Amino acid sequence: MGRRDKEYFESVEIETIAAEGKAISHINGKVLFVPNAIPGDIVDVQVNIKRKGYMEGYVVNMIKPSPIRIEPFCSHYGVCGGCKWQPLPYPMQLEFKQRQVVDQLTRIGKLNLPEISSIIGSEKTRFYRNKLEFTFSNKRWLETKDEINTVAENERSGLGFHISGLFDKVLDVKWCYLQPDPSNEIRLFIREFSLKHNYPYFDLREQTGLLRNMVVRTSSTGEVMLILVFAFDDLELRELILNAVREKFANITSINYIINGKKNDNTSDLPYTTFSGKDSIYETMENLKFKIGPKSFYQTNSDQAYKLYSVVRDYADLKGDEIVYDLYTGTGTIAQFLSSRARKVIGIEYVPEAIDDARSNTMENNITNCMFFAGDMKDMLKADFIQQNGHPDIVILDPPRAGIHPDVAKVIVEARPRKIIYVSCNPASQARDIALMSDFYKITKVQPVDMFPHTHHLENVVLMELIS
Repeated sequence: MGRRDKEYFESVEIETIAAEGKAISHINGKVLFVPNAIPGDIVDVQVNIKRKGYMEGYVVNMIKPSPIRIEPFCSHYGVCGGCKWQPLPYPMQLEFKQRQVVDQLTRIGKLNLPEISSIIGSEKTRFYRNKLEFTFSNKRWLETKDEINTVAENERSGLGFHISGLFDKVLDVKWCYLQPDPSNEIRLFIREFSLKHNYPYFDLREQTGLLRNMVVRTSSTGEVMLILVFAFDDLELRELILNAVREKFANITSINYIINGKKNDNTSDLPYTTFSGKDSIYETMENLKFKIGPKSFYQTNSDQAYKLYSVVRDYADLKGDEIVYDLYTGTGTIAQFLSSRARKVIGIEYVPEAIDDARSNTMENNITNCMFFAGDMKDMLKADFIQQNGHPDIVILDPPRAGIHPDVAKVIVEARPRKIIYVSCNPASQARDIALMSDFYKITKVQPVDMFPHTHHLENVVLMELIS
């Protein structure tokens, strides 16, 4: 390996992949992170971030590709921030995800682990998502110097995904392999129609423009939902584009819109309006139906969600007389999936609309032993709540990526449920949270589940049992 200067390294051999999905090598005793490389690649690297203990850089030249490297299937690979593991064969993706779980539970949580079950892979590695969000921008990402110099001003608008690390840059997506039809057709039609009719795309820095975001949701039942987000309400332009979509796509079940005049893209606190069709779509799992509204949470990989919930049900091993608490219940999918084998299931969730959907779902599914409550978990889950609703025999945790509040862990430990089943999309925060309860609970089973092929993300299920 040669060295040109302190920020450029030649013929770097990539050794392995780190926890957050970046490839790594070691240079002069420091870790060098290299995105979009895989183990076995020999590359020239330009360093762009230097810290005391590590460096990060990007591939300038591919000297010799890894013998395991495969050709990425997407034309946007390397520019788009998603599907970064496309060059890595899928079996090796699963191997690195399994290692990630072990590393983070043992290194961060200092936890003692049993033998971990082999990760459950996804049969679909393309078109597996049921939800995608796209962003409109009047200043799309221009990939080459030639584009910067030649693209006309009226061709600089784009509809697609944010460029990783650049909040105001959006890649104009030609075709995406994440979501099945008609997702691509809807996005491309809206882009063509809006540009033809001179709709102003949103300027993320100046906070100007009309078209801001769009969300497409699909389900295994064949239903489709569209949500268009406008920065302000222009009745004429709004109805023009929504009517055009309705006439073009008769198969869209639900067309909705949201007016978001805030400085951020979060719409969870904003009302939505159903323009045409139904106000929701449905997902099915075994004999259950789940209502999915514009703001509902549902696992984005429907097929793998079933496998994930089946693991939870197996770990619970319900006999029929248990009280189960499903914390961070969302639309109550896990709660209802377990309900036929439990005496009672209590679900708690922060988002009121999700709880409304959960209650609607229980009525739709003729379930009478589920109760749902809306509120902040650390405020809701108190001793008096447990006294009123019954002592939990089993607690299911499925929190957001940040994990649970320490106060929640404290109340759970004080309640001493027989089992805690922790479902997490972030093994790092999962490890931290489990460590808070490790004086009273031991880990007896661990099952990773791959929900997100071609990324480093996964779900991990941990069974914890009360130490007698």
